[in-house]
Amino acid sequence: METRLALISIIVENREVVERVNGLLSQFGDYIIGRMGIPYKQKSISLISVAIDAPSEIINSLTGKLGSIRGVTAKTLFNKI
Repeated sequence: METRLALISIIVENREVVERVNGLLSQFGDYIIGRMGIPYKQKSISLISVAIDAPSEIINSLTGKLGSIRGVTAKTLFNKI
């Protein structure tokens, strides 16, 4: 199956859901190249960037599941290749 490279940007506004976010990222861990999390205490949010190499359906599934969590925003940027 053909894979694509993408970056998923995640903003977590509700610290109570961090475990759910981390759980989803662990479920998709076989596809994740790397991730970086930045807690921004002044605004009480966390910013997470995830680099992923996976089929489009997998990437869209992860982004959709993340975005369905209350207090989480997730957007994906796909490469053009």
